[in-house]
Amino acid sequence: MKVAVIGTGYVGLVAGACFADSGNQVICVDQDAAKVEALRQGIIPIFEPGLDGLVKRGVAEGRLSFTTETPQAVATADVIFMAVGTPSLPNGQPNLQYLEAASREVGRGIRGYKVIVNKSTVPIGAHQKVAEWIQSQTSEPFDVVSNPEFLKEGSAIDDFLKPDRVVIGTTSDTAFERMSQLYTPFLRQGNPLIRMDPVSAEMTKYACNSFLATRISFMNELAALCDRVGGDIELVRKGMSTDVRIGKHFLYAGVGYGGSCFPKDIAALVTTGQSHGLKLGIIEAAQDANLRQRELFTAKVLGAFQGDVAGKTFAFWGLAFKPNTDDLREAPALSVMEMLEARGARVRLFDPVAMEHCRRQFPESPSRKYCRTSYEALEGADALLLITEWNEFRTPDWSKVKSLLSRPWIFDGRNIYDPAFMKQQGFRYQGIGRA
Repeated sequence: MKVAVIGTGYVGLVAGACFADSGNQVICVDQDAAKVEALRQGIIPIFEPGLDGLVKRGVAEGRLSFTTETPQAVATADVIFMAVGTPSLPNGQPNLQYLEAASREVGRGIRGYKVIVNKSTVPIGAHQKVAEWIQSQTSEPFDVVSNPEFLKEGSAIDDFLKPDRVVIGTTSDTAFERMSQLYTPFLRQGNPLIRMDPVSAEMTKYACNSFLATRISFMNELAALCDRVGGDIELVRKGMSTDVRIGKHFLYAGVGYGGSCFPKDIAALVTTGQSHGLKLGIIEAAQDANLRQRELFTAKVLGAFQGDVAGKTFAFWGLAFKPNTDDLREAPALSVMEMLEARGARVRLFDPVAMEHCRRQFPESPSRKYCRTSYEALEGADALLLITEWNEFRTPDWSKVKSLLSRPWIFDGRNIYDPAFMKQQGFRYQGIGRA
């Protein structure tokens, strides 16, 4: 099948590379000529395990190509995926100006019947807007399908190639048949292809992310209570996760969630409710609890130094919002860093892959240093702050860690270390909800 993908951001590039790897002819469109040329040369603008290999193989074997010309890509495609960015506006609603511009351009390039697929995260009901924008530019036949993505950064390739389910929102039998043909190779293990109306498909995306975010915030609130009453949230989690009604996923307390999906999708769902006169209290509470969690973690650090961190130095292990990505959007580490710097602290920063992205947003300064290794970040620091649970941070040389720190303080924002073991090693340790 011939596929066009409009937008080569995280979702678009992963989708294009995976569709090409399953034998389709895929052309990806981006307005950034320099980015397109880099992609043609195999230079990948984001870090995602396995993506570079898929892109290079697709290009080398002639199934994957890149262009700045939307009409060229649209004219010959059977299915056109809209994967442009929809960043949040100040009021929490997604900004649809890029989707509108792309939709109108797609409309001008349509020749014959096309299936247009909303792959971007869009407000509920946006399929109608996309149809209107396209229809304003063409009299050719087309259908707009809602096909939300459920990719987790750091495991996106596996998620795409072996999805738990594929959701297709359409009332058109022709469009559904074409989408079924496209996705069948990824569903050979029997996972479902679920057909529903477009509004329900759009809602499903927001519902999933909001529910998972709520689980995280719920555990973080319990962790705060454990700190007060003397419980251990990790033991509570084990007790909960063995209940088959609850399960084990997204029950880990920590310094809070970040990234491009949960914060943006929750904000969009809250504002959608408000626009319809409905208060989504549980979802709003999850949003508030997540932001508060960064403040609570910072308060632990401040409390250990009697509120005075001016002139103190803190080593950060991890900057990206989660492991296996260089994504800094809504990353908790950045919030904690800014709160400490505002009180006169110095920071020494290390992340395995997100350093250059962070340096561009937060340049090095007299109070902020980027370090080449995790151990270099510890040199002379008054405490270690573990923010992102990269594997290389799990079993360091503890004697070396202790010798490099000026004080044996460890603040574990992901609860990856055992408190009793840390005490045996001579560290003063604080986790999340592990009083």
